[in-house]
Amino acid sequence: MINRRIFLRNAAAAAAVSVAARHLLLAQNGSTASAEPIAATLSIDESVTLATVPADFIGLSYESAQLANPAFFSAANTSLIALFRELSADGVLRLGGGTSEFTAFTTQEPSGPPPFDAVGPDSSKNVKADTPITPASLRNLRAFLDAANWRCLYGLNLGRGPVPRAAEEAFYVEKILGPRLMAFQLGNEPDAWRNRYRPASWSYADYWKEWSTAHAAVVARVANAKFAGPDVSNKMAYVTGFAEDVKKNAPDVVLLTSHYYAMGPAGAPGITLDKLLSPDPKLERDLSTAKDAAHSAGVPYRMSEGNSCWNGGQPGVSDTLASALWVADTMLNFASLGCAGVNLHGGGSGYYTPIAGSLAAGFVRRPEYFGIELVKQFTGATLLKSTLDCTNDKLRAYAARRSRTQLVAVINKTAQPAEIQFPLRRVRRQWLLTGPAIDAKQSVALIEGRTSSLHNGVLHVAPYSAVLTEN
Repeated sequence: MINRRIFLRNAAAAAAVSVAARHLLLAQNGSTASAEPIAATLSIDESVTLATVPADFIGLSYESAQLANPAFFSAANTSLIALFRELSADGVLRLGGGTSEFTAFTTQEPSGPPPFDAVGPDSSKNVKADTPITPASLRNLRAFLDAANWRCLYGLNLGRGPVPRAAEEAFYVEKILGPRLMAFQLGNEPDAWRNRYRPASWSYADYWKEWSTAHAAVVARVANAKFAGPDVSNKMAYVTGFAEDVKKNAPDVVLLTSHYYAMGPAGAPGITLDKLLSPDPKLERDLSTAKDAAHSAGVPYRMSEGNSCWNGGQPGVSDTLASALWVADTMLNFASLGCAGVNLHGGGSGYYTPIAGSLAAGFVRRPEYFGIELVKQFTGATLLKSTLDCTNDKLRAYAARRSRTQLVAVINKTAQPAEIQFPLRRVRRQWLLTGPAIDAKQSVALIEGRTSSLHNGVLHVAPYSAVLTEN
């Protein structure tokens, strides 16, 4: 007998694809065009390459507290493993977040049940309690990573935890995870510790001293340890300072990291769909700073945690089709600027999580998942210089080449259809990222179309959708 929950889940997935297919047909027939189309011209300069998207570009970020339930990240959690593998055959799981400063490593395995099944993104509303991480959690994590073929960026508790305990945890992590360990991060968002875990006078100079002490303690236990950092929330002075200091003093730092949230906090005025879909000038500035700092230090840069809206996500915004379009645009923007990878934060039933659910309830794809799936097609490809001649800055385009294949993604974050003069005359394959409405939480999907939206050199892109072509 078929399990009822599995049957309902499969039925829901089939319904989502059916709805998305109808949207694709409407877009191709021009039936969604109730407003004047946006006219644009796309040009691609194949002689100018921007960056090659690494195989491990795609990543997810979870709270460290999730390890308090050893069954979550384990080989037995086959449904979650399948969802990870669907997103990437070579991804990166980052463990950290606000709860990482409330973890307590111990070699004593707890006798009672785990404190929770699944834990969602941290927010200032959460009441946090110390959660145990044990060797059993790490052994299960290794089995999960092996099954998914992902690596792990592992955060250690520096904000509240004693340094010797962090060093002991690092010893067990390296011993158990082995080649699945990408690097250690020491502390989560240290630029936000002032008046929280540290005095009001807390500065980058203070952080560097503490980081150096913790670094030395970890290296004393793990001679070949690799590190990443500074894993800050938004203060780019920490990123530039860290890059300069590790260049001189810590050659075992292999990755520069920081976080990015498009807006926040959740619940504040103005945290809307329109704001999420609008360009963020601060992102371009900060990405340029991070890229230059990483180049100066001779290491790659990775966005190790981020999403649509900090403080847990905004309901009706972070869990909609809008967030899927935002993910596709933002991740490709990071890639075009040479970012080594993006780890979208999530877990539990958080509003912005790409995968929602728990062992008890099962796991489902949320809208952001489908935005990541679109970006997945670009891994291993080299992004090319492309110019979209258009007056609307919510219409975005990216082009790339892999061997003899050219990829072009056009993301329409407006309520108008778009008609784009296209430099290519044929399309071999096409995908459409779509949903019933911009605020739709269900029936969002990435589907492969059987016919092309390219007609007579014009690419037709429906309102609030994205088209990916392979030529």
